[in-house]
Amino acid sequence: MELAAAALLGVVQGLTEFLPISSSAHLILVPWLLGWEPKGLAFDVSLHVGTAVAVLVYFRADWIVLGREAVLGLLHGAPLANRRRKLAWCLVVGALPAAAAGLLLADRIEEKLRSPLVTVVTLIVFGLVLYHADRRGRRSRDVESVGWGDAVAIGLAQALALVPGVSRSGITISTGLLLGLDRPAATHFSFLLATPVIVGAGALEAAQLFAASAAIDWAVFGTGTVAAAVTGLLCIKYFLRFVRGGNFTPFVIYRICLALIVLAYYLRQF
Repeated sequence: MELAAAALLGVVQGLTEFLPISSSAHLILVPWLLGWEPKGLAFDVSLHVGTAVAVLVYFRADWIVLGREAVLGLLHGAPLANRRRKLAWCLVVGALPAAAAGLLLADRIEEKLRSPLVTVVTLIVFGLVLYHADRRGRRSRDVESVGWGDAVAIGLAQALALVPGVSRSGITISTGLLLGLDRPAATHFSFLLATPVIVGAGALEAAQLFAASAAIDWAVFGTGTVAAAVTGLLCIKYFLRFVRGGNFTPFVIYRICLALIVLAYYLRQF
């Protein structure tokens, strides 16, 4: 049963980390609906390591180019000489708000806001934000047009994703659309911006795990990691393909339906 739970929650993590439907909400709701006990720090780490592997592997070519351009820019004294160098530093600036919020507020948010009712509200509210952004955005800019103001705005939006139900990809894509990016550009920038945060969170949690000298069930850990990584890779691939021709309405409908189901299930307990 533990291996089955690890595989299922790994698949849930791999899908919901990158789709605009909130991984944190699903990782609260799935065990709650099934009556499972929390699996502990080691299991949480396995899921985050899996999605970190997925995003690094999928966007490895982007990061090699951006990293090389950033280094060359510093060596040549021209860090902003071309659009790729500027994009690399925009990603650094954009990642800072979420990193700071994670270090300062993650524990408090985990303690105060990790509940089904919070996810009901945030799933609906930020689903409607995504719908509005998808309908109202000009969708006229590509990813290399992102500037400092865009990076700060999208980065601040990403910090909100600490609250369960908001969705990191959902809120950053919404902000990108409102700033005029087209759907593929908003999604691509969202995933690039999420990479250092996802990798950093996985590394920090892994360090905490090993510092605590916790006993690790490597079979469960490996199952969760592999399931999240494989599912995450497939999700990124097909979601990027989908946004070239589709809109985000199906995800908005899903968020609202899920919120109403959770609310109904919650009220039945009283």
